[in-house]
Parts: sequence; C-alpha cells; structure tokens
Amino acid sequence: MARGTLYTISAPSGAGKTSLVNALLEGNHDPLLCVSVSHTTRAHRPGEVDGVNYHFVSRETFLEMQQAQAFLESAEVFGNLYGTSRNWVQTQLDKGIDVILEIDWQGAAQVRERIAPNKSIYILPPSLECLRERLTNRAQDDEETINRRMREATAEISHYDAADYLVINDNFDSALQDLKAIIRASRLERQQQYQNNTSLLQALLEKA
Repeated sequence: MARGTLYTISAPSGAGKTSLVNALLEGNHDPLLCVSVSHTTRAHRPGEVDGVNYHFVSRETFLEMQQAQAFLESAEVFGNLYGTSRNWVQTQLDKGIDVILEIDWQGAAQVRERIAPNKSIYILPPSLECLRERLTNRAQDDEETINRRMREATAEISHYDAADYLVINDNFDSALQDLKAIIRASRLERQQQYQNNTSLLQALLEKA
C-alpha cells in the first residue's frame, strides 16, 4: 500500500475552510481519509467539542508540548497557539491514510519543509466584501475582531502562491467538488497507483 498523502488546507478566516472540510468528510466512508485534530489554546466556540474540533489545552500545556517537539507545526494566530501532533500524523501516513490539516499559511510552510509527499491547497473568497459578510453572518466574533481579521486578510491571501492548488469558494458545492477532485487526482498519480497495484502492473507486463 502506498504511503498516505498529507494535505494542508489554508485560507483567510471566513473563507469557508472548515465548512468545506466538514462537508468533505460528512457521510464519508473512505477509510483512507481523515482530518487531523489540532491542539489550541483558544477558547471553545459555541458547538465545538473537545477532541473533535480541537484539543483545547492551556497555554502552559501547549508550551510544554512545544518544548518536547511534539508538534509537526505550530503557530500563533490572533494571540492563540495552534499545533499539530507530529506522532499522530506520521502514524496515519504510515498506514496509508491520507491526512487533512486545516492550518494557516505559516503552518503549511512548516509542513512543506518537514513532510513529503504533501499537497497544499489554498481556499480564497470571491471578494473581500463577501469575506466580511461571512465573518459577520457566522456571529462568532465582535466587530473589533472582524475588523482585525479583515486587516489581516490581504496579508494572509498574499501567501496563496505557495500552494499547489487554489480553490475559489464562490459557490460552495463547486468548491467542494474541486476539493474532491484534487484528492481523487492525487490518488491516480503514477507512483501512488504503482504502489497500490504492483501485482497487477507486473502481471500486465509479463510476456505471454
């Protein structure tokens, strides 16, 4: 079996990254695709569950884990710390399972340096006006926080050129199909197909 592929999915806040990943995995019975649950020091948001959306930890605990090099990548975003478990990700990849990381551009850059193969995906909003509307409609942040996120949006979006794939989340269903297409196409790459179908390919090349 081929080693799993690591996918990093990044986006400015409000572009729909989490909603798209949730929809990608909803009702998904593919045993070879999962999403990593990051550690974070930020507070719960309404409806979030510890161990499902994030592993919520204290800042002290996070820093101890960071010191022990327990994270594949880590970053501070809007005053909160986020990190991905190195051992968990490596174990899944070694089992042939594709892993999705929802991380910011800083974390994606760290991952590109530390694990191969990996595919990086950047999700963009159709406009800054639409981005502000989405941030407002989700009713999770106050006006000051929304304004701060909007000020940071241009700087964050400027890192799109480091990604392997760009998905424009104008129409949600179309963007979701784009994500599915990326994963499907990756699994059809020659090296992946060879490792998953070695016996077949050898048999096809045998002389009659």
